[in-house]
Amino acid sequence: MVCGGFACSKNCLCALNLLYTLVSLLLIGIAAWGIGFGLISSLRVVGVVIAVGIFLFLIALVGLIGAVKHHQVLLFFYMIILLLVFIVQFSVSCACLALNREQQGQLLEVGWNNTASARNDIQRNLNCCGFQNFNPNDTCLASCFKSGHPCLSCAPIIGKYAGEVLRFVGGIGLFFSFTEILGVWLTYRYRNQKDPRANPSAFL
Repeated sequence: MVCGGFACSKNCLCALNLLYTLVSLLLIGIAAWGIGFGLISSLRVVGVVIAVGIFLFLIALVGLIGAVKHHQVLLFFYMIILLLVFIVQFSVSCACLALNREQQGQLLEVGWNNTASARNDIQRNLNCCGFQNFNPNDTCLASCFKSGHPCLSCAPIIGKYAGEVLRFVGGIGLFFSFTEILGVWLTYRYRNQKDPRANPSAFL
């Protein structure tokens, strides 16, 4: 049976926003876990992850309140924001899946040159020094450098995982982008339905 009633639309919208709430808390928890265990020292990376988690939490909160109260204004803004997020996320996900190996290498090199703290994390965790070449006069947090042993460059090691990570991120992004367009459709449908508990002659 197709979900077309007021209660069914409301419950589906609430369930979708509860899913978004869990995902947002998971993102914030992962960022805190990475900082707590010393896996990530880049405040920029952690800040971006926490900001995304808080933004998603606020969107879910607006959608949840709008769904429970059948609030027309909140549902309208929720629908517009969700549509904009869908456009951005769908575009980024497609770009991640479309990058070839050469483009991945260029993207990684740009990120390597612009984030010193993330670079130190990579060198320490992957036990490598430098992107393509390493200057012995530079500092490196890898254990091989500290012990005086020759170190591998980081580009080949990162390259092994870059494609898989981008495909994973792109796939997850596509999945959630389709849940967002589902949320837009549910919100539009729910806004135009009458609450059976209200006055039948009134349109809320």
